[in-house]
Order: sequence, then structure tokens, then C-alpha cells
Amino acid sequence: MPRPPSEPAPSPTSGVPAPHHRLRHPARGPRGLPLAGAAVGLLLLGSAVAARSALAADNPYQRGPAPTAASISADTGPFATATTVAEGTGFGGATIYYPTDTSQGTFGAIGMLPGWTAPWSAYAWLGPRLASQGFVVIGVDTNDPNDYPAARATQVLAALDHLTESSAVRDRVDPDRLAVAGHSMGGGGSLEAALSRPSLKAVYGIEPYDDITSDFSNLTVPTFIQAGQDDTLVTPSYLESLYATLPSTSEHAYLEIAGADHMFVGSPNVILARTLISWMKIFVDDDTRYTQFLCPLSDDSGVSQYRNTCPLTPGGSTGSPTATAPSPPASSSNPPGTPSSPAPTDGTCRVTYTTNAWDSGLTASVTIANTGTTASTGWSLAFTLPDGQTITSGWNATYSPSSGQVTATGVSHNATIPAGESINIGFQATHTGDTGAPTTFALNGQTCTIT
Repeated sequence: MPRPPSEPAPSPTSGVPAPHHRLRHPARGPRGLPLAGAAVGLLLLGSAVAARSALAADNPYQRGPAPTAASISADTGPFATATTVAEGTGFGGATIYYPTDTSQGTFGAIGMLPGWTAPWSAYAWLGPRLASQGFVVIGVDTNDPNDYPAARATQVLAALDHLTESSAVRDRVDPDRLAVAGHSMGGGGSLEAALSRPSLKAVYGIEPYDDITSDFSNLTVPTFIQAGQDDTLVTPSYLESLYATLPSTSEHAYLEIAGADHMFVGSPNVILARTLISWMKIFVDDDTRYTQFLCPLSDDSGVSQYRNTCPLTPGGSTGSPTATAPSPPASSSNPPGTPSSPAPTDGTCRVTYTTNAWDSGLTASVTIANTGTTASTGWSLAFTLPDGQTITSGWNATYSPSSGQVTATGVSHNATIPAGESINIGFQATHTGDTGAPTTFALNGQTCTIT
């Protein structure tokens, strides 16, 4: 693979000319204003600067104006950006994207990895998009496009070290605020990098695949797992199993993009962009102004599933061993507000129950189909878990109690199951060896068929 040219110095930033004023009259200020008025103006200006300084003192890492739903979805953020290439030891080459603004101090940085056999250029839209939001981004080309996650992890860390120690923009980077992200095997490499360097502030895996680690219970870095609903290479069920091993004491989130396949990331995607920006702002910049977009998800259009450990706390610790709070997915199959009608009778409901288990845990996916002719409003589903299974978190329903004879109850966005349609709910549980399924299910007291 051809290596990029030697790293040039970044383009200089235009300086601000020194102010100069010519007083035309000893009793008047610039532009002929009375000196008293000028003094008042300077006083007001000083107050504004002081207020801004106080805000900066509250969070010295905060960069950019207050975010809005529109600003995090835009193709370009508030910062002008520039690009340079990097050539260092331990990685195949890289492109660096950075804000040209030098007035706000240093910026946090994100090392990004491509997927298996892919060059960084296949993902290049992400570089300027993130940089324009106030990050330095280094998009890494691997030594060999066939490198597996372990090698990719080593290389992205080497690229971050180069960025902070010897790159042309090292003076723009805060070496204590670094994060990693990547797609497919690059996502797996990012997870491995976070395992080996727990000082990283955040990791974002885009459909990540890891051939080494299946248990991430030791991963303490705040972790976002993003899945594609139609991904047949790195399937949602694989990623749900991976997500379920993350420690409950560290912040994490899982999001599935409706209709997305494994290669969706090659083109700009607003769901990926705004969640990636928000995750990095919260944990790299300690910027709680961005939690509003993830806790709960402020825009669930195009999202088929979302779970999290809200409230997301900068620093990465949930402070609670069971702090998993699901958020409703977007779905046209379960609209709220359908008028109340009788519950289905025996034989008018069907349940499909699948599990994905590992050493001491499992996830269960439960599809409830209303096969009758009337809608079911205010539904509840009763079932008995095998001995030793205990629900630790769930989504799209509330579960009580957590073991034994359990009742799942619909939540606001799926409180009604229209006739002829179905909804999906699920949960994560621990087990002591028996990973079997319940033998019966009853919807509103009526026995369902099981498929």
C-alpha cells in the first residue's frame, strides 16, 4: 500500500491585528464617542468576558456554542477545519482533521479505524464532520488491510501517540482527552484498544467485530455499540451478546439503525453522526450539554432499538450496578393511542422467544403477535422463568418481578398491539446454568401459541 507523503506543517491560522485607536479630541473616545460611554461599553464587555471565563472555569474542556438538534445533525459544525497527512511508526499512515481555531485552547482527539480490507478514505466523511464539532481526528490506515482487531488496536494507539507527541498539530491536542472509534474489525480493534488503555475517555464501535474477546466485563471505558438492523455480517444478535457483557458500573449504550446493512457507514449517516458527536462530547469534553440528545434519545426516527445507562455521567461510572434504562425504538408496527378493545381470546396470540446465552448471562428476544381481529390495549404477558434466571434489565416493557413468575407490561409507545400486528420486547438476565425458555405464555390471561 503506498504511504502518504511526509507530514507537512498545518496551514497557519490568520492572526488578529492589534487594535489601535486615534483619539481626535481629548474628551472623546474612538469614533467620536464620549469617554464615559466608552467606559460603560468597556465595563459591559468586561462583564461578558468575565461571565465567559466563569463558564470556562466550570468546564475547561467545553468547546463551541450551545448545541441544538440541528447543529449536531448538520454536515458542518461551528469550527472551520483543515487537514494534514501523517506518517509515523507503528501504523500505515493517517489523515488528520483539526479545527483551525486556536483561541479556545486544545481539543480532545479521536483515533478512527477502518474495517477489514478497507482504506480510511472509505470513511473520510467522518473526519471533517467531527473536527468541525471541536475534535482533532486521526483517520488511520492499517499496515495491512487484512489486519485483525488486535493489530488494529496496536496501530490506533500508535497513531494517537504520534498525534500527541510528534505530529504537526500536537500543540492543538489535549493528550489526556483521547478516544477511539472504528467500523467492523476496526470497531473490534477500538474495543481492544480501550481494554489495553483504560485511560481513554470513550470508545464508539460501529458494527464492531472482535475475534479475540467475547467478554468485555473488564472494559471500563464508556462504550457505545452501534448495530445495523439488516447487517448479516456482524449481526445485531452478536452485538447484543457483546453489549450484554459490558460491566454495569461503566457507562454504555446500544443503538440499532433501522434498515442499515454492514456497509451503510460508507455514506454520510445523520444517526451515526449525531450519536457519535454526542457520545464524544459527553465523555471526552465532559460536556453535559449533550446528554439531552441521548437521555432519552431526542430523535428516534430511523432507530429500531436503543438502550443505555442514563443518566450518562462524564467520567464513565454509572454509580449503580443495575443502571440500564432502555429508550423506545421507532416502529410503525406499534403506534400508541389505538382505541381500547377486548383482549385477544385463546388462540389469538403467538409468541416467538429466542435467546442468546453465554457463560453466566443471556439476552432474550420476545415477539408478541396479535393474531386476533381486535387490538389489544393495556396488554401484559405472563411467563415463568426457569430456576436460576434473573432479569437485570429490559427494553420495550417493564418486568416484575425479576425472577420466577414474571409479568411483562407494555410501555407508552407500544401499549397497544393492533390486530394482525406484532411487537418486540426483550431483556437481559443472569443464569446459573439453565438457559432454557419459559414453557407457556399468557397475554392478558389467555394462553398463546409458541413458535
